[in-house]
Amino acid sequence: MTCQTYSLFVLSVIMIYFGRFGNSLILAQLQNDIDQLKADFNSSHSDVADGEPIFTEKLINWTERNEKRIILSQIVSMYLEILENTDKSKAHVRHISEELYTLKNSLPDGLKKMKDLMDLAKLQMNDLKIQRKAVNELFSVLQKLVETSTSLKRKRSQPQRRCKC
Repeated sequence: MTCQTYSLFVLSVIMIYFGRFGNSLILAQLQNDIDQLKADFNSSHSDVADGEPIFTEKLINWTERNEKRIILSQIVSMYLEILENTDKSKAHVRHISEELYTLKNSLPDGLKKMKDLMDLAKLQMNDLKIQRKAVNELFSVLQKLVETSTSLKRKRSQPQRRCKC
C-alpha cells in the first residue's frame, strides 16, 4: 500500500468497522471523492512518501473493539479538522465531511475517553497535592485493576461452547 492510499484505507477501516458501509457502491463513490481530495491536496507530492504513516501505524496497537473506538474517534476528529479549512463548495469535500460527521456522532464515548487520556497525560506528577490525591486513591485504583484482571481470567478460563447446529 502506498502512502497515497493511506487516507482511503483508514477511512474505509473506520466506516466498515462501525458498520456505516456494507455497500461497496458507497465505498466506491467515497473512493472517488477521496481521489479528488488527494488532487486538491496534491498528495502525490514526493514528501508524502517520507517517513512513516500518520494514522495506520497507530491502529496496529489498538486491538480491542472499545479501544479501537477511542483511537478511531480521535482520527475522525482529525480528518474533520483538516476538512474545516477546505473549500466546502466542492461536492466531494461536502460528501466526505458528511460521512465523517455521521461517524463522529456514532462515537461519542470515544471522544470523552480520549479527552480523559489527554487529561491524565497533562497531570503534573511532581506536584505534591497531586501526589497526595493519587496516594489517597491508590487502594481504589488497585481494587479496580484486580477486578478487571479477575474478570479477564474468568472469561479466558470458560470453555468455548460449540454450536450444536
